[in-house]
Amino acid sequence: MTGEDPAADSPSSALPASASSTNQTAVDGGIATQPPQLGTTDFKPVGVTPGQDTGTFVGRKVAELRSELQRLQDQVSTHNSQLQTQRAEMVANAQNYHGLVASINSRLQVGTTPGNPILVQQFNSAQTSLDNLNVGIASMNKLATSVSGMSTMSSYLAESTRAAFGVSGAVDEDHRQLTILEDEVDQTVVLIERLLTETTEDIRRQSSYVASERSNLNTVAAGIKTGEIYGASLNNVAQSASGPGPVAGKPMDTTGRRPLVVIRFDRDKVPYQQALYNAVGKVLERRPNASFDLVAVAPTSGGPARVALNSTKARRQAEEVLRSLVEMGLPPARVAVSGKTIASALTNEVHLYLR
Repeated sequence: MTGEDPAADSPSSALPASASSTNQTAVDGGIATQPPQLGTTDFKPVGVTPGQDTGTFVGRKVAELRSELQRLQDQVSTHNSQLQTQRAEMVANAQNYHGLVASINSRLQVGTTPGNPILVQQFNSAQTSLDNLNVGIASMNKLATSVSGMSTMSSYLAESTRAAFGVSGAVDEDHRQLTILEDEVDQTVVLIERLLTETTEDIRRQSSYVASERSNLNTVAAGIKTGEIYGASLNNVAQSASGPGPVAGKPMDTTGRRPLVVIRFDRDKVPYQQALYNAVGKVLERRPNASFDLVAVAPTSGGPARVALNSTKARRQAEEVLRSLVEMGLPPARVAVSGKTIASALTNEVHLYLR
């Protein structure tokens, strides 16, 4: 694979000069990023101060509000316990996932056979751990919904407590107890809001992380398939904050353009995947919105029947290269596939052009 004129070179398949340093880069860069930090707050209610019955209507109202606050704080304690349990489970699943991915990467780093069954088993376990993380996020979503309901209840309780100060027929002790109750309600309202905010932030960060790791895990699967180590998913490398990703659309004329990558299919099982990943990955690091033209090239020698046969075979080979790019995480919408014949070509080739 080179960026030079393919027809002028020998028919052997060349690799970019940077390919020799790929393994170290892939390991240093990491195929799996560290998970975002979960919240650490332990949301413990302040408790409810008991009070004596004054025998007034306001006194009975205070007792009712105190009972409502106690039930609300019991719910906060229950939801807090659920949150801490879910956090611990997510940390354990994340640690197990990263341990498995690190083990796979280490084996791929030193070299292994394509489709190694040990790595396949580890991959399946890593996928299970990632699925468990997704289950944890779903549980947190249910918890956030419940906490949101408590938030509504706490706001109503705060309004009712403030309104009780305006009810006639109260004694000084009623207002003293109402003042204490109002402070405890306000503290509970703040605690619930913090609980909801932190839970929502945990959900947002973990959801983004799991989505990114699913893409990375697909790239790990491609590495296991070929017995080589790649880096992060090309989809994650290509992510841009500028909105939806680009679409390649119709193929463009590549006449006179210099290809980014040339793959010569001059023998069976050409090992192009690692070098292809390196070339595309480096482009996306500099141009996250890049799109590509993938061209199946067939020689014109041998008569019309031979040209037709080579063109069909080159098209299949281009589709094979496209599947490899998709497995590495590149969105298929970014690649336009076409075909052509070149008189100077000595064998079937696949060219990748940067737009």
